[in-house]
Amino acid sequence: EAEHITMVLYPNDSSELGKELRLRQQYFLASATLQDVIAHWKARHNDDLGGFAEKNCFQLNDTHPSITVAELMRLLIDEENMQWDQAWNITQSVLAYTNHTVMPEALERWPVALFRQLLPRLLDIIFEINARFLAEVSNRWPGDIDRLRRMSLIEEDGQQQVRMANLALVGSFSINGVADLHTELLKQDLFRDFYQLWPHKFNNKTNGVTQRRWLAGCNPQLRELINRVIGEQWIANMEQLEKLKPFADDAGFRAQWRDVRRHNKEKLVALVKRECNIDFDVNALFDVQVKRMHEYKRQLLNVLHVIHLYNDIKSGRTDNWTPRCVLFGGKAAPAYAQAKLVIKLIGNVAQVINQDPEMRGLLCVAFVPDYRVTAMEAICPGTDLSEQISTAGKEASGTGNMKFMMNGALTIGTLDGANIEIREALSGEHFFLFGLTAQQVVETRKNYQPDVLIAADERLSQVMALLESGHFNRFESGLFEPIIHSIRNPHDPWLVAADFSSYVDAQRRAAELFRDVEGWTRASIINTASSARFSADRTIADYNRDIWKMNPVTVQPLS
Repeated sequence: EAEHITMVLYPNDSSELGKELRLRQQYFLASATLQDVIAHWKARHNDDLGGFAEKNCFQLNDTHPSITVAELMRLLIDEENMQWDQAWNITQSVLAYTNHTVMPEALERWPVALFRQLLPRLLDIIFEINARFLAEVSNRWPGDIDRLRRMSLIEEDGQQQVRMANLALVGSFSINGVADLHTELLKQDLFRDFYQLWPHKFNNKTNGVTQRRWLAGCNPQLRELINRVIGEQWIANMEQLEKLKPFADDAGFRAQWRDVRRHNKEKLVALVKRECNIDFDVNALFDVQVKRMHEYKRQLLNVLHVIHLYNDIKSGRTDNWTPRCVLFGGKAAPAYAQAKLVIKLIGNVAQVINQDPEMRGLLCVAFVPDYRVTAMEAICPGTDLSEQISTAGKEASGTGNMKFMMNGALTIGTLDGANIEIREALSGEHFFLFGLTAQQVVETRKNYQPDVLIAADERLSQVMALLESGHFNRFESGLFEPIIHSIRNPHDPWLVAADFSSYVDAQRRAAELFRDVEGWTRASIINTASSARFSADRTIADYNRDIWKMNPVTVQPLS
């Protein structure tokens, strides 16, 4: 029975049983953590919780652990016999909330009926937190019923639901996004009411990744090359990578850099052959998009470009062609039918292209199965072009973009998430920018007419004609109608058709630069040398400086 709670992480929550299991998991993990920390504290401090708030901080990583707010109150009131005000003061002093999405539908809501069935005492506490909180809001904005309705911890429209993000916001002393743009969108849009109430709580902490795994560990040849010219201090202090920049102008070093990159591409060729039985040409541009399958990440836009390239080859437009191998990878949530259909489209397009003799040496496509960390450790060092093409304003940060940059890939992307800061780190160079900005996305949605855009763009018209003719589903009639409808839908939230032309133009710029071997190599070196700010060391230092306020421990090197 206990194993039922822990056997499956992130169960499919499209059914009532799945929802119940998710809530059970979240409560179990949050409560076990709190009880463990409190027990250790009491054992060391003679059962005295007086200084608990000064020495403990819990970072709520998105809404999944936000039940911690109510559970900590339960433990302090019911188990430790505290009065409400004392317990609430401790709770608000030790909890901090990191948000990882700007999409309202991704903020968890749990039916009140489910809470009442599984966690009745916590529901009582949540109602009490809500009553006291709404009194505070009402005092600040008397008579503003709409604001009270928006900020309430309980969603009252239709079925009553507990808004877990609101619970985290109310119970935390710190609220942060994970990229500059993301945090601004939280303040100005998603959590605007809360920002107006508590502006002092909001701060930004741009994500990072550890260079010890995502450069030094997964790319040993590049690690050794960098060590030879600037030493190995960068492994503990990423700022040292700035010393690489002058070497971008050294022809001899560029040649060594290319040798390392070719070695890494050969390892990626072997992975694709082993897992997909597809032969990638090591001399081609390796164009890679590996990440969670979601419509906002726009794998669909990428595959439309692949179809455009296929159409160009079939039409004989191959002058100054850059051979390209396109690699996709990612997993879709169990109930996410549209994301799974995009995977099917990629597979069908890949099959048509890879079996066509006219494509040989010009275009190849693969979808790596079972995308996972160990696969990324081989994919990342072998990538030339990193696809970070989400609809602007939808990606909180991204971390794959950082891993690719560290390993010398160039990015094609929108001004979204951490892409903005990556481009800033590169001084606007060596980054293939395209697409609408977040503000332009908002304006475009007001009068979006994809059919007009498609008719006006011959390239997109030809791609849509191939899709709509059933060219990629000859024996599966109507299979891709939902995808076609989504592209032509005036209410398409991802604006695929709107960004297609700009995306194709940016891809052409990337292809042109790739043919300039020395120019591409120089840009690759500059990308790695400019990646220091995306180290997790900097991220953790920022959290500690502003939120946790712990005394750093000096780690002595092993003798």
